[in-house]
Amino acid sequence: MNFRSVATVYRKELTEWLRDRRTLISTVLVPLLAFPVLMVGMTSLMAVMMNKADLKWVDAPPVLPKGAKVAVLNGDPGKAGPYTIRLMAPANYRIPPHWHSQTENLTIISGALYLGMGDKMDPKSAHALKAGGYHYLPAKAHHFAFTKAQTVVQVSGEALALAVV
Repeated sequence: MNFRSVATVYRKELTEWLRDRRTLISTVLVPLLAFPVLMVGMTSLMAVMMNKADLKWVDAPPVLPKGAKVAVLNGDPGKAGPYTIRLMAPANYRIPPHWHSQTENLTIISGALYLGMGDKMDPKSAHALKAGGYHYLPAKAHHFAFTKAQTVVQVSGEALALAVV
């Protein structure tokens, strides 16, 4: 068999293959379309490991009083889905009464967060959560917070992390 006959057979096979739309779709188009979708889905399954030095602190969003910094550890607090962030609040920082549409889990990493429940900022009624402390904050629970010294709080939940309503 010479090269010319091999090329002719190859060309005929390729022409037949291209005519068969089902083959074209299943071998070319479906993988091309499915691969990006699978990769996006796989990123949510990937493990996240981070040390303190890996955190990228940025100014807190405008829904919070100026002076705080946030670092996103996992997820996107601006989109639906799970997230974990850290909030670094300076000394004498005050977060006025507000509530969230979703539940939040707070863990105090360093310092102390003074957390009170209700629609009025009443420092005397606030509970001090010290480093290592934890608080489960139900959805729509009206609350306020403040610090006396620099404090870092880890916040985890679903949907919008810092949506103040």
